Amino acid sequence: MKKKALIVAVIVTLILLADQLVKIYVKTNFEPGESYNLVGTWLVAEYIENQGMAFGTSFGSQAWHKLALSLFRVVAISALVYYWFKQMKKGAPLEFLIAIGLVFAGATGNLIDSMFYDFTFPYDPCSSFNYLEGSGNFVDCGFMGEMETKNQGFLFGNVVDMFKFHGYWPEWMPWIGGEPLFPAIWNIADASITSGVILIFIRQKKYFPKEEKEGVSEDQAVTEGEE
Repeated sequence: MKKKALIVAVIVTLILLADQLVKIYVKTNFEPGESYNLVGTWLVAEYIENQGMAFGTSFGSQAWHKLALSLFRVVAISALVYYWFKQMKKGAPLEFLIAIGLVFAGATGNLIDSMFYDFTFPYDPCSSFNYLEGSGNFVDCGFMGEMETKNQGFLFGNVVDMFKFHGYWPEWMPWIGGEPLFPAIWNIADASITSGVILIFIRQKKYFPKEEKEGVSEDQAVTEGEE
């Protein structure tokens, strides 16, 4: 049991370190929107920040929208930790514990951004990343005029994204021809969450054996014994 916990803890720690180090490097060395080719021309590093959920999806413009999202992450992460320990005590396979750990690491990595980045780095209310129509927080941005900016503070920080697949579906394909293969920009935390969810999905039969079948088999064995 201790060995399993140690292995998962190391994996989670490495993912969190990698995620935060890459984010800090991009945030301190890239200009907004700046991009570089990483692997040929199909994998690009492009600096953006998002105010919402994974892969840059948005949630709302009011303060309570962002706060609700951040608090949901806190509750979800806490529930995940509880579930992980429960599964470990039940003797769950190491692979399953790692899958849960991947989801935990990714969710925690993005939560760290929301919790601390507004304090850790200089905050520019006029940055395009912080523009939020409908927020009601108006600031004077000089020659750009008056703009609405997001709320600032604990649990209100943006999440830093940087990886993007630069490829398109073949033109001959109906409906999606010429469209980007995967237009979202993501980070290591997003990739970790996705990997964990996919692993659980494709291995669910191993992780969640059907107890009903076992029950039926036992009943059949009793019936056959009585006969």
